[in-house]
Amino acid sequence: MRILISGASGLIGTELQKQISARADTPLVLVRRAPTKENEVQWNPTELFIEPDVIETVDAVINLAGATTGKLPWTKKYKEELISSRIMSTRTLVQAISKAKNKPKVFVSGSASGIYGDCGDQLLLETAPKGAGFLADLANQWEREAMKAPNGVRVVLVRTTMVLSRKLGALGRLLPILRLGIGGKLGNGKQWWAWISLPDEARAILHLIDTVSASGPYNLTAPEPATAKQLIKALGKELKRPTLIPIPAFALKLAFREGAQELLLCSQKMSADRLLATGFKFEQPTLESAAKWVCAKTE
Repeated sequence: MRILISGASGLIGTELQKQISARADTPLVLVRRAPTKENEVQWNPTELFIEPDVIETVDAVINLAGATTGKLPWTKKYKEELISSRIMSTRTLVQAISKAKNKPKVFVSGSASGIYGDCGDQLLLETAPKGAGFLADLANQWEREAMKAPNGVRVVLVRTTMVLSRKLGALGRLLPILRLGIGGKLGNGKQWWAWISLPDEARAILHLIDTVSASGPYNLTAPEPATAKQLIKALGKELKRPTLIPIPAFALKLAFREGAQELLLCSQKMSADRLLATGFKFEQPTLESAAKWVCAKTE
């Protein structure tokens, strides 16, 4: 297969490239500069431009482009960038797919757990209604733009949550603090943090490409729910460090304002049942196995 990826230089995109190559398929990556490698394709989503005819040559498109929500606090200008970077990228790809005579079989487009808002202890299936807040509105707009893809192209919406990795992503700031033994729960620690390991995130996306019956939204989350306190405690255990110093909610809100409530203190207990029903098998299905993988020493 030839698989076109937007957002290919990001955390998930980089892992996807590795996994696609490992299974002897070809990853094509979208870049905003003149291509310097054989598998690079130029585009400029702010102008709805993509290199002509590239869509004609691919079997699948994975759309992950978008400014990171982890850059806190969100200013008014940055919130506009969060919106435009997702909407314009998705619109560019959808328009190119619509114009292509030889269309890809599947369009996998990014979304986020933020679409559910703060839901307390409720178990969130993909049928749950859109929640309230900036991230819920953002994810909803993103999904609606992706669903404009033409008939005959299977659309899969991947609702990504906290992706656990060894160096970057959601744990990029937290792990160094935990390694020093000065970390602890955020807020009261009772909020549910849906999570998934980086390898399983990429594997799930490729599995949904291969599963011809898969369409619509899928929660990309591990099957074992965890609270913020449980997740941080599991990481501390693997690092052999205490996790006794909490960061109170008011301090997080003071530092990160709106983003603190929507990213760190928000409670989202997501179900993996729909993904599991497709036959997907997790490599790190439990919090313990994921913590061991994250904290394992590598060469």
